[in-house]
Amino acid sequence: MIPTGLLVSLRRALHAEPELGLALPSTQRRVLDALGGLPLEITLGAASTSVTAVLRGRGRRSAAEGPVVLLRADMDALPVQERTALPYASREPGVMHACGHDLHTAMLVGAAHLLCAARDDLPGDVILMFQPGEEGHDGAAVMLSEGVLEAAGAAPLAAYALHVQSVRRAGVFATRAGTVLSGTARMRVTVHGKGGHGAVPHRALDPVPPLAEMITAVHALVTRRFDAFDPVVVTVGHVSAGSHGTAIPDSAFFEATIRTYSEHNRVAVRGLLRELVTGIAAVHGTTAEIDYGAELPVTVTDPAETAFAGGTIEQLWGTRRLAAMPHPHPASEDFSRVLARVPGAFVFLGARPARLSRDEAQENHSPRAEFDDAVLDDGARLLAELAARRLRAAGLVT
Repeated sequence: MIPTGLLVSLRRALHAEPELGLALPSTQRRVLDALGGLPLEITLGAASTSVTAVLRGRGRRSAAEGPVVLLRADMDALPVQERTALPYASREPGVMHACGHDLHTAMLVGAAHLLCAARDDLPGDVILMFQPGEEGHDGAAVMLSEGVLEAAGAAPLAAYALHVQSVRRAGVFATRAGTVLSGTARMRVTVHGKGGHGAVPHRALDPVPPLAEMITAVHALVTRRFDAFDPVVVTVGHVSAGSHGTAIPDSAFFEATIRTYSEHNRVAVRGLLRELVTGIAAVHGTTAEIDYGAELPVTVTDPAETAFAGGTIEQLWGTRRLAAMPHPHPASEDFSRVLARVPGAFVFLGARPARLSRDEAQENHSPRAEFDDAVLDDGARLLAELAARRLRAAGLVT
């Protein structure tokens, strides 16, 4: 059983003391304290403050190595100044749990307590993956490189993760088979020319006109070279050129994000964008330097595991608690790296406070995003049930 008040107190403590990136020492300490006394094999990350905990089930029919299931929670916050006025609001200037990772962490701790209580009936092992650095630091890749999938001695047969949504009604789950989240990449293009006086541009190589042409062209490219039903989305969010209106700069640059919904397009758009910007630069007599990186794969769920997760939700809470999800969510996730190697499911859980309407609620990542603690028990229970039922479904016990 989960100790009374543990999940709410843990979540609020994490929310008040958020941390960024791969180094979350306070968060790691709180997780370890909350797992204290449980029969878990715990390994700490070397390149990050990750926590990997393995629960050995004792319900095997034989001494043979049993199946393994992985459950994951991300733990890091965002560089956002909180503006909620909650009594447990962030005490760290410019840092906030605006995406709900504090809830995810508390839910996985709750699942650990539930699974440990049922340890004698578990016919296999569970890996609990407490991951830092989801928000742009690729913490999943770091944990994969340090062997999280091998932590129990055998590869997981399934992997599951939850993600709360601040605008969906509290307690309502949603998921879909196939592409559930977009892939993403970042691109910085620097156009190199030759500076000079604005009165005699023919004596310079002005990088601004090709830069402006590129910005228009990259937006047009994705609407003419890709299927509207398998979209590519490019957003140019940062442009910089020069420092004075009468001076032609030596260089100028723009930064963009690219989101894709299939592996084919994720690869294809990279080559097409390079071809486009280098061609435009050449026509103007300039050169283009392209930094294309920070890529995350498309998050693709396994149809059978997604059906299993949906069925588990309906068996536990009824069909009204599972919402249809006809389209992928446009955000991206590094849990995609786990699902690229292990069949699994990614499930959303609504956490909108009851006092807020759909129009009043702020999206995840907003400085005013709020999440309802009432969903913590449901999230913990679903994670625990997915692990336990999936191990039993492996056929080692009846």
